[in-house]
Amino acid sequence: MTSGRIRCLLLFACLFGAERARGEWPFIRGTNFDGHSQETGLLDEWPKAGPPVLWTRELGQGYSAFIAWEDRIATQYQTLAGQFVVCLEADTGKTLWQYRYDWPHETAGVYPGPRATPTYAAGRIYFAAPNGLIGCLAADDGKLMWSRNPTVELQGRGTDFGYSCSPTVIDGRVFLPIGAPGASMIALDAADGTIVWQAGNDSASYTPAYPITLNERPCVLGYLQNALVCHDRSSGELIWRHVLSSGYDEHSAWPIYAAPYLWLSSPFKAGSELLQLTSDQDRPVRTIWKSTQMSNDIFSSVLVDGAIYGFDLHEAQAKTHRPSRGAFLCQDFMTGAKLWSVGDPQQRHVPAPNSNASEPRIGHATVLVADKKLITLSDTGELVLARVNRERYEELARVSLLSGEICWTQPTLHHGRLFVRNHNRAACVFLGEPSTLSPPALRRSITVADIPQREYVDLAAMILGIEPEYAFDIPSIDWLWNWFVISLVGVLGGSSVLALVVRSIFRTKIRHEAVRWVAWSSAFVTGALGTTYISHWQGDFVFTWPVCIFVTFQAAVAEVRSRNTMPAGAISRLRSGSAAALLLVSCTIYFLLCRRLSLVFEWVFLCGFVVALPFSLAGSHWFRRQRGQAIWEFLMTAAAFTSFYWGGAAILMLKS
Repeated sequence: MTSGRIRCLLLFACLFGAERARGEWPFIRGTNFDGHSQETGLLDEWPKAGPPVLWTRELGQGYSAFIAWEDRIATQYQTLAGQFVVCLEADTGKTLWQYRYDWPHETAGVYPGPRATPTYAAGRIYFAAPNGLIGCLAADDGKLMWSRNPTVELQGRGTDFGYSCSPTVIDGRVFLPIGAPGASMIALDAADGTIVWQAGNDSASYTPAYPITLNERPCVLGYLQNALVCHDRSSGELIWRHVLSSGYDEHSAWPIYAAPYLWLSSPFKAGSELLQLTSDQDRPVRTIWKSTQMSNDIFSSVLVDGAIYGFDLHEAQAKTHRPSRGAFLCQDFMTGAKLWSVGDPQQRHVPAPNSNASEPRIGHATVLVADKKLITLSDTGELVLARVNRERYEELARVSLLSGEICWTQPTLHHGRLFVRNHNRAACVFLGEPSTLSPPALRRSITVADIPQREYVDLAAMILGIEPEYAFDIPSIDWLWNWFVISLVGVLGGSSVLALVVRSIFRTKIRHEAVRWVAWSSAFVTGALGTTYISHWQGDFVFTWPVCIFVTFQAAVAEVRSRNTMPAGAISRLRSGSAAALLLVSCTIYFLLCRRLSLVFEWVFLCGFVVALPFSLAGSHWFRRQRGQAIWEFLMTAAAFTSFYWGGAAILMLKS
């Protein structure tokens, strides 16, 4: 078949397949890019055990949601073996095919795995990888049709945390925000991936291209880093550009378009605003209202009958290490007025009649609309069903599906089946009338209790005294100095004083090496607890954990050096080997714990050992037989820690 015929078939399917696609969920936001499903017949309440579970299975890391068509679903995920697009049988979760497209992305990072959700159109699946790779697969068997990386080719900007924009496929083209010079927005031919047009100079962000019709003209919106742009879908002509901000900014949540109005929401507590799109060339965009309410970050809101439903984030950004704080909110579309909220600590609500909670709450949740109901999945894996009601919050049912870790993936509704996932597991629950299920599906169904879950533990609340509001920002010089002084004087100095007191009490009954270990042990424990308790005491975030890996490094250097200066023996080898193992284990735990808590600046301190080594050697050997050995050793330890700390901090300052 010629490429021209393929293009014609793709265009015909995209233009005239809307009615057939009504029962599908081909895109992350559904058929009409708005989070609405046309399905009906959903139950108003669930059995006490929860809705029937058709299947559950392990699935690797990733934030990609499911797409659904016919009797199939697809998503993206990763394991240590790589990143994959996988196609499953919708009724059983059985793998039909999978396609590997890259090595894993940030396996031990804060945001591991693919971010974008694939798109289904005209028998093909289009996907995006965190490195900017765009690919097209045959939906039947996963065969690669084409792939390219326009982000690399055109030098795209604005997606430093990984490319997250799901491909928007319409009119036989794939629309993508790239953020490259001369190509902030591009359109690819859906048939072969060639560039049809490219335009604009703005840096991109994380929201996919949004197709709308403006004054009967097919357009595509780009919700970019600092600007909102509107292009003609056919030619790429820039119709207008509306400045939003300056400096660093990011946008992940979808706008909502109800002609001629466009609603926007932003993170960083920026709130929301309503714009009017006009045909006035001098003033194509007019602001109707702005509000500090309804700050969306990664979860998008929905519009139903003149009311917006979504999560209003009360902190700068959503957190991967704990539930994000805020309120589930209902806001009037035309005025921005708050109609009701759930979870707002300043306002209490009467519990829903059939809710198990003492006070109704939803939490940080993504939301879908179907059959006049709100279907929400919170970041702690709790599924909540509520009625669409602008007057009050009306909860119908709730159940825990994927507890144990933070879940950021939007659920997908297809033929009464709701598909959910997190970084470990996927599941399918049936929200319709059970009598409509076929007998084989009923025989296979299990209960929610059969889904492997564990109780969620808010580790951050337990061990972080005060969190840095912007964990991804480079610490200020004031912070770095404060941490250094507290670590050197308070932790290491205090531990040395304690060791000297112990030595003075026991005098000659305790060896110098034992005093050393008293100092090291005390510094390790104090450094481990300091981030929690000193932060509480100071009322500001204090990071003392680098002391822990520093003292294990000191111990390893001292023990290895002692082995080289003493007769070889099993005990000597055991001590030096144990010290080296302790250093490795402490560094690994330190790194993983910091990653778990989104302390992404921590890795630089692992680079400080090299510059600290000369001073550590001096402290453990050169002055071991001199008078005032303890004083010299403390001075060398202080010098070693200073070089270790500021050697790592220098990397941060060079990045700023």
